[in-house]
Amino acid sequence: MTGPSTNNADRHVVVIGNGISGVTCARNIRKKDSQSKITIISGETAHFFSRTALMYIYMGHMKYEHTKPYEDWFWEKNRIELKQAWVDQVDFEAKTLIFPDKSQLEYDVLVLATGSKPNKFGWKGQELNGVQGLYSIQDLELMEKNTEDIHRAVVVGGGLIGIEMAEMLMSRDIPVTFLVREKNFWGNILPLEESKLINRHILEHHIDLRLETELEEIIDDGNGKVKAIKTNSGEIIPCEFVGLTVGVSPNVDFLRGEKESVSERKLLEINRGIVVDAYFKTNIPDVYAIGDCAEFKNAPAPDRKNIEQVWYTGRMHGETLAYNLTNKNSVSYRPGVWFNSAKFFDIEYQTYGFVPASFGENEESIYWEATNGKACLRLLYSKSDQKLLGVNAFGWRLRHEYFDQAISKRYSLEKVVSEIDKANFNPEFYKPFHEEVLKKYNKEFGKTLKLQKQSFFKKLIGSRA
Repeated sequence: MTGPSTNNADRHVVVIGNGISGVTCARNIRKKDSQSKITIISGETAHFFSRTALMYIYMGHMKYEHTKPYEDWFWEKNRIELKQAWVDQVDFEAKTLIFPDKSQLEYDVLVLATGSKPNKFGWKGQELNGVQGLYSIQDLELMEKNTEDIHRAVVVGGGLIGIEMAEMLMSRDIPVTFLVREKNFWGNILPLEESKLINRHILEHHIDLRLETELEEIIDDGNGKVKAIKTNSGEIIPCEFVGLTVGVSPNVDFLRGEKESVSERKLLEINRGIVVDAYFKTNIPDVYAIGDCAEFKNAPAPDRKNIEQVWYTGRMHGETLAYNLTNKNSVSYRPGVWFNSAKFFDIEYQTYGFVPASFGENEESIYWEATNGKACLRLLYSKSDQKLLGVNAFGWRLRHEYFDQAISKRYSLEKVVSEIDKANFNPEFYKPFHEEVLKKYNKEFGKTLKLQKQSFFKKLIGSRA
């Protein structure tokens, strides 16, 4: 496909959203294009900050200014204009943004990077004071207010945001009841052994974990504030705060064209998110969407979803679109091997490739768990040829480079196990887990393999010499 020319003296690129996707796109456009005018718009904050660090602000480990990757002068120096405002409407025919105060801004190219918003599922009482999700800086400020001098909290939803919120509350000695709909924590994502490991870890942190328990109603104290919740079993749990952490959805409602003033004009194609092709193009010329709010017409790879709501994929979206907006020849989005990481209190988690909660007919795994129950490794492979398909690691830091190669180049399970120490990224004072994994493999497969000691990075350096 053919992209735009780099002679863009009169072009105005406007990015709505100053998260990782939008900021990455703007920065990379500026690196290649010194002429276009670039404006980033966000009503949330004046400057880009690390959203994943919100919990550490609440816990007292950081201040807001510590979460900004760039100094405030960076934007003016790089001639990227910042506008702190919410966009009320977009007139796609006139290429104009309309703000709540009726002021307007024209664009030539529009990049929609509007992120996500917390889900709500119509529970009775979900609009009460003391009930909220956690996504934006405004949510964090509201949580500060809502959790002041409270005696108990309930967190609803067994995902990553839920466990982060539980940790935040526990850091202030606020007792937490954690409602999880599945039989085990994150049971729709993790295989059984990993889910049970995290179950135990949550309980060890003195959280009241309620599995197979759903929220039915949030109860009003008579003054518009939460005083308790009711579960699907009829149990009443007193609380003054309810955290709704049942996932997020693309933040696209203001773009749906439901208002009378734009209802007869050309509408943006939106499903759950803004529908885009492999080049992040929408159905409207010169309008693109990236990050959490973008929904691919076709999943970008067999093991990928149509909506990608992960920090590093958002960055890749921004880089790819910026390339296409500054080069004559466009490239499609090619995300490569899936990767994600998270933290469950003090247990770190990494996953590479695709490890489903339940395996297919041609899938099998070897699973090792430390005797203390604080670390584990699962290697998923195909039964037919024993090639590596995916990896789950808890409490064990692994090198991204190694497993990106191992999965993309289809290493055999035996090769991976015999050189697993090359992928080890734990500090040297950690226990050498790789020896135990090799023992487990030899016992299960009747082998006598020994570890290969050559460093992965020495091998890489040697191959480039």
